[in-house]
Amino acid sequence: MTVELNHRITGQGEPLILLHGLFGSLENLGGIARRLEDGWQIHALDQRNHGSSPHTDDMDYPAMAADVVAYMDAHNLDKAWVLGHSMGGKVAMQVALGYPERVKGIIVADIAPVTYKARHDAVLDGMKNLDLVGVTTRQEADKRLAEFVEIPGVRQFLLKNLERIPAEQAGDGDQMFRWRLNLPVIDTCYQKLAAAPEGEGPYNGPVLFIKGADSAYIQSKHQDPIRQLFPAAELKIIEGTGHWLHAEKPDTFAALCRRFLGS
Repeated sequence: MTVELNHRITGQGEPLILLHGLFGSLENLGGIARRLEDGWQIHALDQRNHGSSPHTDDMDYPAMAADVVAYMDAHNLDKAWVLGHSMGGKVAMQVALGYPERVKGIIVADIAPVTYKARHDAVLDGMKNLDLVGVTTRQEADKRLAEFVEIPGVRQFLLKNLERIPAEQAGDGDQMFRWRLNLPVIDTCYQKLAAAPEGEGPYNGPVLFIKGADSAYIQSKHQDPIRQLFPAAELKIIEGTGHWLHAEKPDTFAALCRRFLGS
């Protein structure tokens, strides 16, 4: 069953759907949205169990792709470009493989159509074990999360998922914050999210893969599965960036997108 995704629409032109990565929200690609909204109508989505979108008991790429197509149906989008980062890139690939007639082309940011080994065990453990009782500020939450997650930038990204509990929903305990995302289901379904997108393929439409030069998510050994599923794919590399290439060099990233979308 599909869910009605939270969204933000800006700009005018051909529709371009933006899909964030794991633990993210539509805000993560906000810089790219602002750089492209002069030429395209941007549809930034919160995926299921993330941001302000509904929580569900399950999540995998076919279900998440179906959510995107249901969104397109609800907003009368016959066809759209789709741009996704990391997990969102896999969803974009799944949409193209499962619903090729609905896709003008896709941009996949720093992810390949393969199954990855677990990379987020420490993050998941830290978020699950973070005791929010008695936390009154995000600074205090950051201090507690530092016991599990060392990198400050990663902690700040994760803590964007904290929300203050509304007074009318607060219980009798001493807890002022809660996770906005559906952490238990993300944890349970993690292997499904690490898996490759499903589909016999191929998708013959235009595809752009953008890799961070310092990231290991797209490797030379992934060339064959990419070509098998996306024979028209091209690859661009942004030097001096890692997995968060769209945030590290947003102007370069947006310029590559603009050239691809306008070609």
